[in-house]
Amino acid sequence: MRVLGVDPGLTRCGVGVVEGVPGRQCTPIAYEVVQSDPDEELAHRLLRLDGRLAELIALHQPDGVAVERVFSQHNVRTVMGTAQAGAVAILAAARAGLPVALYTPSEVKAAVTGSGTADKAQVTAMVTRLLRLDAPPRPADAADALALAICHVWRGGTRDKVAAALQQYRRGR
Repeated sequence: MRVLGVDPGLTRCGVGVVEGVPGRQCTPIAYEVVQSDPDEELAHRLLRLDGRLAELIALHQPDGVAVERVFSQHNVRTVMGTAQAGAVAILAAARAGLPVALYTPSEVKAAVTGSGTADKAQVTAMVTRLLRLDAPPRPADAADALALAICHVWRGGTRDKVAAALQQYRRGR
């Protein structure tokens, strides 16, 4: 199973692709951070993110997409940008006919570190170790995206009811 993980963000959106099967070590395929200028118009920032995600989906041909579920933060402006970027990722996956799974940060942390309260440094260290990378993925958004993809593979890729509904819809076409 090949999974594209997305750590949504409007200024920095982490994207990571891994391949694997539940219970086995995953193989890293690619990772990057899609960036946008905070001074640029919102519509153009979202369009740039959508275009790059579409390119990455076409290039890597994932079987599914794992996106971090937006959680409540004190800074409403930050959470709105994160939610908008997450929606773009979900839309890009749906447009490609791919199932989407949403995971909370604590679910992802627990999957890769064993603790739902792990910090970013611990997640990055475990992703580096689990994928046998020579160096930690930088910035941390890339490591988080890889962690999302690993989490999805290890959970068998069947996390979300949306995935089953999408599969059924595609069969009906």
